[in-house]
Amino acid sequence: MLAGKKALLLDMNGTFMFGEDRFGSSEDFSVHYSRIGGKLAPAKVNGLVRGIYEYLDARYIDEQYRHTFPSVEHALSSTSDETFDDDEIQRIVDTFAYHELGSIPEAHAHALHTLKQRFVLGAVIDIWAPKAAWIDAFRQSGIDELFEAMSFSSDHGMVKPSPKPFEHVLDTLNLLNTQAVVIGDSPRRDLGGAKNAGIDCILVGGAKHQDAFGAFSSLLEFSEQMAV
Repeated sequence: MLAGKKALLLDMNGTFMFGEDRFGSSEDFSVHYSRIGGKLAPAKVNGLVRGIYEYLDARYIDEQYRHTFPSVEHALSSTSDETFDDDEIQRIVDTFAYHELGSIPEAHAHALHTLKQRFVLGAVIDIWAPKAAWIDAFRQSGIDELFEAMSFSSDHGMVKPSPKPFEHVLDTLNLLNTQAVVIGDSPRRDLGGAKNAGIDCILVGGAKHQDAFGAFSSLLEFSEQMAV
C-alpha cells in the first residue's frame, strides 16, 4: 500500500493522544492552578482561563490567523485588563497547558514503536500552549526519541491546514512530498494541510474522505496492517 513511502508525518490529538482540551463548562481550572502555587481566587482563575480558550477557539477556524496564530500569553493580555508578573503569567499558562494536554495510551505508544521499525517518523502538531508539557508526556510514554522531526504550532504560530508545518518537517527530514504520508484524524486540518503540501494522507479514527489515500478505524489498525 505504501510502496516508495519513507516517512509518516503524524498528527497527535485524536491520532495517538486522547482526552485533550478539557475546557468544558464543568472544568475547575483553579484546582491545578492552586496546586502549582497560585493565589488568585478560583472564580478569577476560571474566568481568565476560559477567556483565553474562547479567544483562541474563535481564531482557530479563522483563515487570517493560519500563519499568525496567537500564543496563550497573548490571549491572556488581550482578554484581561489586569497586569500580572512573570511568575503569575507562567502559572496561568501552565494551567491552560494542563487542561489542553491529553494522554497517550500504552497501545498507541507501542504502535508508534512498531511503525518506527519500517518508517521515518515525523509529527505535525497543533497545540496552543508552549510544548514543554507535551515533550514531557512523550518522554514519560517512551516515544520522545521516535520522531526525527516535529512541528509544534505554538513554536511558530502556523496551524493546519497550512502546508508550511508539513513542508518544514519534510525539509528537516530531507525528503520529497511524494516520499511521505500524513496520518491524522481531521479531514479539514490533516488531509487539507497534506493536500496543500502535495502529500498523501491516510485518515484514522473513523474519518473518511474521497481525497484520502486510505482510512483506518485507528492508528492501531493501521499499525497492525503495516506489520503484515
